[in-house]
Amino acid sequence: MCRSLIVFAAFCAGSVVARAQTETLTLDEAIARGLAASHRVAEAGARQEAAEAVEDQRQAAAMPLTSMQAGYTRTNHVVPFGIPGELLIYPDVPDNYRWRIDLQWSIYNGGRTSALTRAAAAEADAAVQDRETARVDVKLEIARAYWAVITARTAVDVVGQALARMEAHLVDVRNQLNVGLVPPSDVLSVEAQHARQQLLLIEARNLAETTGAEFRRIVGLAPEMPFELEDRIDTPSTPSPEVASLVEAARANRTDRKALESRLDALGERVAAAQAGRLPEVVTVAGYDLANPNPHIFPRQEVWKPSFDVSVNLTWALFDGGRVRAQVAEVAANRRAAVERLREFDDSIDLEVRQRAADLASAEAAITATDVAVRSAAEARRVIADRFAAGVATNTDVIDAQVVLLQAELDRTRALANAHLAVARLDRALGR
Repeated sequence: MCRSLIVFAAFCAGSVVARAQTETLTLDEAIARGLAASHRVAEAGARQEAAEAVEDQRQAAAMPLTSMQAGYTRTNHVVPFGIPGELLIYPDVPDNYRWRIDLQWSIYNGGRTSALTRAAAAEADAAVQDRETARVDVKLEIARAYWAVITARTAVDVVGQALARMEAHLVDVRNQLNVGLVPPSDVLSVEAQHARQQLLLIEARNLAETTGAEFRRIVGLAPEMPFELEDRIDTPSTPSPEVASLVEAARANRTDRKALESRLDALGERVAAAQAGRLPEVVTVAGYDLANPNPHIFPRQEVWKPSFDVSVNLTWALFDGGRVRAQVAEVAANRRAAVERLREFDDSIDLEVRQRAADLASAEAAITATDVAVRSAAEARRVIADRFAAGVATNTDVIDAQVVLLQAELDRTRALANAHLAVARLDRALGR
């Protein structure tokens, strides 16, 4: 019985380990998973398919339309008419059947169809750029969540190390209290600071858990799925080219700018399509009929007979009350608005790239400063700890040195995280 319980417990433990298998991700892997799970990217893809379908519709409008028609008509009885004893000209046929193959083809409409086709193609290209813009936005969101998790977990480690140092100091102070070297107030001060750092550790762990939950949502992991991130919060590699070249690269690479340009082209084609309304339209119509009786054949007979017809029709609106003029004015105004929007976008690109480059330079400077602060604080804490052990430094000096070191390490963690985020934001501003 005992052996069976052990085997069952081992099986259950193996099942739990299998369910809790940890997922290890790099930043590139997280981005790939996040893009595959992103509803925003999927929505942009669906809109792209819709725009491409509209383009197909416009292209199909230039092709002839062939349809089949069939019908039955019941009419009232009439008195037959004809030459007595010779020929029946108009018989009494109340049951009328008709079957027709009809073809319609607009052979000239002033270029309206071709202009609308080009406009739809430009809109489809804009939808493609919109999808790429959504992908770039999601990549930035994933990178932000990725580094937020690493930052939060690093902060947990930093506070945990500081708490361990404080616990070791607390043991030393209690030992000195036992031999009468320090007053009880020193122990109380260390205990208060120890409790304070315990609170910081609780907050850091909570932040790590919440950022982890957000990361799971973005990359499509199960809510309880444990995961590890391969990257560490080290100093990122950040080449710093000239800002002017960055601005030019952003204008060339930004997909949202390309989408604006495509929509500007589409509006230009719509202006041409609206202007085509002033020109005549020529449509050819052809058909093949099989009817009983066939009204195109004289004299009328109650038999199935075929016939065909071909016609060319010209339509030219001589007066439309200003409809075409208003349509042209509307589309032209929308195009001017798009031009102004593109100009404003170029101005904003210049500002955004300069801001992101400045943020990156500031983050790099902050890393250098915090490196110095951590080294100095660590050395100061070591010296004061040695002086305290020798009895020439106070407990307050040790606590202050511990707090300064903890703050310096947290500042360095934030500076490193800000540098990684600055790189990600600069890549987004450059359209990467």
